[in-house]
Amino acid sequence: MENKLSIVEIKARMEAETFTEAEWQDWQADSRKGVQQLIQRHKRRLEKHQAKLEAFEARLTYERQLHQAGYSLIAGVDEVGRGPIAGPVVAAAVILPTDLSAKEWIEINDSKTLSFAQREQYAQFIQSEALAYQIVEVSNKQIDQLNILNATKLAMQQALAELTPKPDYALIDAVTVPNLAISQQAIIKGDQRSLSIAAASIIAKVHRDDWMIQLAERYPEFQFEQNMGYGTAAHIEALHHYGVTPYHRQSFAPVPSIQKRYTEK
Repeated sequence: MENKLSIVEIKARMEAETFTEAEWQDWQADSRKGVQQLIQRHKRRLEKHQAKLEAFEARLTYERQLHQAGYSLIAGVDEVGRGPIAGPVVAAAVILPTDLSAKEWIEINDSKTLSFAQREQYAQFIQSEALAYQIVEVSNKQIDQLNILNATKLAMQQALAELTPKPDYALIDAVTVPNLAISQQAIIKGDQRSLSIAAASIIAKVHRDDWMIQLAERYPEFQFEQNMGYGTAAHIEALHHYGVTPYHRQSFAPVPSIQKRYTEK
């Protein structure tokens, strides 16, 4: 009698990818319903991995084209915090390493597509593996002085300027930064289309979230650890009840009107 592997054993072999082509053919011919279900599950897993791999390759299109054109140190740049009514705007610049074989790089994508835990995990990975990275904060007071667009450009400009080694090209999410000494390209939805920009988006997001979480310890009534400075209903209600902190943006509604009401009291 043929000594077939149990379904549990076959499952373990599939998950560990420790089977031969001959075994795969035998399993496909196996009449057991459980084996056929395992085969379909394995095929879906392979298809999902292949789709991830193709998306990863697509996110390297800009970088590879620039390498072919002779650029060697390409920085991806992104920001986080343009929309909140409190806290800084943060920009990050990242130069990827030459070796992108580590499995984590396949998962690096637009920070908005990742969970809080994933962002924390991948931010540590990026910062340990990147050839160079830099993170810059521009305060709420500077935002009020410059306006949010110019403050964003300033943060990006400084992040690039502080990189070591110096980049020779910048891929930037949706913004053209003035007065750069290197060539640049603004890419709409760049955090989805460029691995360098995606990496920058993750470390910028994690840095700013950590900043707001620390601020929440000083101002727990505003729940900054939850809203990250965005103007949620609960945040606006807290503003009306407690007034404005030194970290709120006076150029963002409804902060100035609430500040005025408290000043006139």
